[in-house]
Amino acid sequence: MGDADSRPTVFLSYARTDRDQAARLAAALEAAGLDVWWDTLIEGGAAFAKSIERSLETCDAVVACWSRSAVASDWVLDEAGRGRDLRKLVPVTLDGTEPPLGFRQYHAVDLSRWRSDPAAVEIAAIVRGVAATGGRSAAPRPPQVVPRARVSRRRVLAVAGGVAAAAAAGAAFWRFGQTRGGAAGTTSVAVLPFANLSGSAEQDYFSDGLSEELRATLARNGSLQVMAQASSRQFRERGEDAVTIADKLGVKFLLDGSVRRAGNSVRVTADVIDGETGFSRWSQTFDRALSDIFAVQSEIAGTVAQALITRFAPDSADPGEVIRSTAGGTGVLEAFDAYLRGRALYDLSADEASERAALTQFDAAIAADPDYAAAHAARARTLTAIANQYGGVKEIAALQDAAIAAARRAIEIAPDLADAHSTLGFTLFQGRLDALAARAPFERSRELGRGEATVLARFAQYSARCGRHRDAGDAMRRALPLDRLNPLIHRAAGSIEYAARRWEDSIAPARQALTMNPRLSRAHAAIGDACMMMGRNDDARAEYLAEPVDDFRLTGLALVEHRRDDVPAAEAAMNRLVAELGDRVLYQQGQILAQWGKGDEALAKLEQALALGDSGLVYARNDPFLDPLRGDTRFTKLLDRLGFD
Repeated sequence: MGDADSRPTVFLSYARTDRDQAARLAAALEAAGLDVWWDTLIEGGAAFAKSIERSLETCDAVVACWSRSAVASDWVLDEAGRGRDLRKLVPVTLDGTEPPLGFRQYHAVDLSRWRSDPAAVEIAAIVRGVAATGGRSAAPRPPQVVPRARVSRRRVLAVAGGVAAAAAAGAAFWRFGQTRGGAAGTTSVAVLPFANLSGSAEQDYFSDGLSEELRATLARNGSLQVMAQASSRQFRERGEDAVTIADKLGVKFLLDGSVRRAGNSVRVTADVIDGETGFSRWSQTFDRALSDIFAVQSEIAGTVAQALITRFAPDSADPGEVIRSTAGGTGVLEAFDAYLRGRALYDLSADEASERAALTQFDAAIAADPDYAAAHAARARTLTAIANQYGGVKEIAALQDAAIAAARRAIEIAPDLADAHSTLGFTLFQGRLDALAARAPFERSRELGRGEATVLARFAQYSARCGRHRDAGDAMRRALPLDRLNPLIHRAAGSIEYAARRWEDSIAPARQALTMNPRLSRAHAAIGDACMMMGRNDDARAEYLAEPVDDFRLTGLALVEHRRDDVPAAEAAMNRLVAELGDRVLYQQGQILAQWGKGDEALAKLEQALALGDSGLVYARNDPFLDPLRGDTRFTKLLDRLGFD
């Protein structure tokens, strides 16, 4: 069995009550060019368990036949588990039964409607699965005529409608390469949120955090294309099979797994799954003390990178070179635990309480390990979020100064941490309002973070605000395929088109973002702005009315109602904006006054906004609503003070 001159061999695992179906399947697989071992072939007098063990070890693939009976069979569970551990499991379901926990991440060929035909597509799928595990190609068989599938009229109309919608979506959507699915890079991988098997939902933060740390570690290797967290996280519930998930993410492989944390020990199971076949290509279980969790993380990331790069990019650099770097990390479990808790709170982005709770956790992580660079960078971003969204006018400057100091400390500790440089650029630009000072850290982040979607997107938006539209487009073209299911990155793509004054092209990405998240803030207002620039004032008004955020909705209405010659409605929106939000929206007041032809008042508002650190000023260089001020030397000097060249 398994000799070089023989056909591929498979071990057929099944429950005794499914014997008749197993016999038909064995015959079909034999006819398809495989040698099948199942327990009817045990030699007389042979030790049953020893014979099974030997066959499991030497076969090319283990075909596990799941059914209502099989999921309760200890024999099938053990045999399938051994096939998984040996990375040669090919699961099927005889009656549509879902595989048991621990095997659901693998695509199972559905035989519930198979009628014993060896030429059926189901048998062909199993043969492909055997080949994917490393088994030799099956012996050729005579060509078979496969009935052509019927295509329903509804399906044809749906496809035609999709093509029409895509054509109407605008050039920007396709300029950034955002066709759904498509060919995935040979070393593209998505790290799915690891399942929490600890028995307590309170441990979700740990399993999620571990998978995110693995993603970040893999992303440091320039030979890999690693899907960003926001897109990968959408498949937490595993409601779809591996092939479907990989297609939606546009990746070749999935890294899936589970974490069981109990007391001072942890068991981590990791699987690399082929996105084309749904079958496992590598699987391993790690049992460690919690103090060794960092070694487990490094071991998993290193093994995955080695496997993918060696197999599919053999001419690339040493796969372990970047993996061995622990830039930004910690070796202190208490610090790691607090950091993961903080990340979980920060990602909620629910309210001021959750942001400040996240800050408390990052402070705890830094207290446990003062040299934890990633925690300093996360602290900087949290301080910036609090300042921009919840900080009182008098405390904004102090919060932003603290954010910049935290980002600088992260870089001091880990000079090669792309996220730290990106965070410093962000805080200098959004907090200090200094576009010139932000340029160097943003440029460094682009050099170090070519595989990190968030880093690339931040750089793209900064470049767009500074008028560097080619750099912005190049960065966004790299970022979008790495985070294609994240509505925020599509909204960002639209804002880059708008900054370049490609009004029509800016609408499609914003619409895509709203398709993904209908409640997303600022997307309707962004579409409204573009419509107004094209003179479609009624369309713009409808978009502004749909905008859920007060400042963007009221600002848009004050602008568009004035263009529609409804001055009372425009003034009512402006009065509400000032009464309800006051000095927090000085920039927006300047936009409105500039469009209303009140240049002196608009400039006074912008000067006041600069004095108070209003982050809206980052848009000033190419904001079309400020065009009436561009001939005024006072406005030119204002841009100079903001660091725009």
